[in-house]
Amino acid sequence: MAQDVRYFRIATGTTSGTYFPMGGLIANAISSPPGARACDRGGSCGVPGLIAVAQATSGSVENIELLRNGTVEACLCQADIAYWAYNGSGRYANRPPFEGLRSIGMLYAEALHLVVAADSGIHSVQDLKGRIVSLGEEGSGTLVEARLVLEAFGVRVADVQPVYQKPGTSADWLGQGKLEAFFMVGGPPVAAIADVAARVPIRLIPLDGEEAGRLRAEQRFFMETVVPAGSYAGVPETRTLGLGAELLVRADGSPDLIFGICSALWHENTRRLLVEGHPRGRSMDRLKALAGLSVPLHPGAERYYRKAGLLGNAANEPSANTDPGGEPPPPAPAVPDGRQTGERPAP
Repeated sequence: MAQDVRYFRIATGTTSGTYFPMGGLIANAISSPPGARACDRGGSCGVPGLIAVAQATSGSVENIELLRNGTVEACLCQADIAYWAYNGSGRYANRPPFEGLRSIGMLYAEALHLVVAADSGIHSVQDLKGRIVSLGEEGSGTLVEARLVLEAFGVRVADVQPVYQKPGTSADWLGQGKLEAFFMVGGPPVAAIADVAARVPIRLIPLDGEEAGRLRAEQRFFMETVVPAGSYAGVPETRTLGLGAELLVRADGSPDLIFGICSALWHENTRRLLVEGHPRGRSMDRLKALAGLSVPLHPGAERYYRKAGLLGNAANEPSANTDPGGEPPPPAPAVPDGRQTGERPAP
């Protein structure tokens, strides 16, 4: 029986963010160790013999490198970072394109959080000048997006007192008065932000207006979104920028395995597991899984979506990843028709 076991490592994010708990739920959903109860008997609906494990990391940038090196079999990643890695553009302009990067599907929308104490004098991005601000740790997608936001709003990194810390540490330091603001990208509610909000009053700084509009126009995977009221204690609805979170694999992964993973991930029994396991789980919907993909689908995933009637039917193929109340970004790259190719999507 042990010979039938296969391990599948999923790179996620920090334990205080959204990727790690969501990665754990996904790992549970697609796993079915030998001897597990059958799906139709209330057991796992995962891939027979598969044991998936969520691995804590710094976030999207580190995840891409782990996947590129073959250290993990899958990763969660922000759509823009995946796109840059695949094309060898953006922050990867000096790296060879990761042409073997493939998608299993879009999972849910993330929000950019800019968190300050409720009694802070910071009311806009421009007010961050001269302040102690955590931009996210090295290897995180948060750091990438924080720099883009600062630039879009006319603030240089040199204009602030930058700190490069994990979300949990940043939240603790904000609560202790050691930090005046911190950025975090994650699907609300993010554990680190919820934790500090339960201890001290906080506010979220809106990321909207003309500056945000220009950033959405320049960076195709940004979208307009909101952090719903009640996501964090005492924090009202806040307009901000959003990004899609995608589940990625390597092109050389077994098509049959990836087909099985998709079948397990989008199984009707998995839906209940996701909804009960994390608030972001409610946002996962296979009908939206092809919206705004940053890289081509893996052939195994393509086979699943085609069999499910979601590929090859224009009515079921949204061209952009949208969030309720938000504006869609430009059309997503085309999805190859059953082929692994080195052709990259047009920018």
